[in-house]
Amino acid sequence: MNAPSTLSGPALQASRAALSAALADQSISTPTEEELEAGEIQEVDMQAQADGIRTVFSDPSNFNVKHPLYSPWTLWFDSPATKGRNMPQTPISAFPQTPVPQTPGAAQGWMEDIKRVIGFDSVEEFWGLYNNIIPPSQLPPKANYYLFKEGIIPAWEDEANKSGGKWSIQLPKDKNRGNIDKMWMYTMLAAIGETFDPSPTLSESSASASLITGVIVSTRPQFYRLSIWTRLAPSGTDEEGALRERIEGVGKHFKMSVLGYPEGARLGGPLATEVEFLSHKDSEKKGKTAKKIIV
Repeated sequence: MNAPSTLSGPALQASRAALSAALADQSISTPTEEELEAGEIQEVDMQAQADGIRTVFSDPSNFNVKHPLYSPWTLWFDSPATKGRNMPQTPISAFPQTPVPQTPGAAQGWMEDIKRVIGFDSVEEFWGLYNNIIPPSQLPPKANYYLFKEGIIPAWEDEANKSGGKWSIQLPKDKNRGNIDKMWMYTMLAAIGETFDPSPTLSESSASASLITGVIVSTRPQFYRLSIWTRLAPSGTDEEGALRERIEGVGKHFKMSVLGYPEGARLGGPLATEVEFLSHKDSEKKGKTAKKIIV
């Protein structure tokens, strides 16, 4: 009998959302036509095949099935210790890396201090990464993790981000030091599992492509900030009602299903904000004219 999963309920549920029907996609070795006699029907021992499958949920050390994600992802990192320095390679990052996407001119200075950690495209690789990095609660102030879809850099100027915005919440450090690691894990799982905007298509240029480009956790001296970046942002016109509805759906899922707050909970206070959305263009205004969406 397989050992029970050691993941918590919400983490297990979010992880399985990333699997979709991956088990059904596993290829099965069958005899060739030459090995079967004329008219013979190949019998498949489904129970034996099922017994032979070991997933990361049942056997974290000796699994034999990998579950592909809908999209490949890349983890980036920066902190005061990385600024102006080349980070030494780790055993993982010493392997050949996927070429870093070309950086738009305006973002080159910003990206100089942000270091690419590693890319991954399966549930198992995600957990291998997650279990071997420092959690947000132990990062120094002014450090950031950026988890973005492969080919997208964590900068407003990237083609996938420039017309978008971000959902964010600011959380006082003294009250959330024990919660931030779990919140960040659930945020990442919702992103790679495509549950924030659960109807992506293969065409990233399509209007129905997934809105999510990446998620970020930031540590500051007195607070944490969690953010979800989107490729589009509503401008307030009546024609964009459907887009606003999708954007608000992302925020509600973030607030209630990922962070675990009741729908009507008011979260603002000293060093704390509501779950709020702001376009990147409005973020540049730095004033009261910026139009926020709050859930």
